[in-house]
Amino acid sequence: MGILIKSPETEKEWEDYFDLRYRILRKPLGKARGTERDEGDSFALHFALYMDDALLAVARLDNSGYEKAQVRFVAVDDSVHGKGYGRKIMQATEIAAKEHGSSSMILHARDYAVEFYLRLGYSVISPSHKLFGVLQHFLMEKKL
Repeated sequence: MGILIKSPETEKEWEDYFDLRYRILRKPLGKARGTERDEGDSFALHFALYMDDALLAVARLDNSGYEKAQVRFVAVDDSVHGKGYGRKIMQATEIAAKEHGSSSMILHARDYAVEFYLRLGYSVISPSHKLFGVLQHFLMEKKL
């Protein structure tokens, strides 16, 4: 079957989507279930990357204002880091952002993910916030 990137559709797909976000982005920080979701989920575009029916990566695309999009909650299953799935899901979000009229993409990268985004053509704008007061993030941008 190969790689398929789509928005979750069924209840099971949504459960798996949020579970991956939780396991990768919140559980390592000792946060409770539910912290992987926010009010923006109902307005955003969601991306789920499947390989032979296995969910391997997720991302959310928000409209951040005039001609600018923001990608959030990017997560790749630990078992497949370094295999190109993060790059593929980011490419899908960038294509969708352009199709929706955005000319640039912003994101707030965790300190350990900055190098990944630099390889994708993003530039560091400035330090941004510390998630839960402990995990430094950096505002990054890419012209699309």
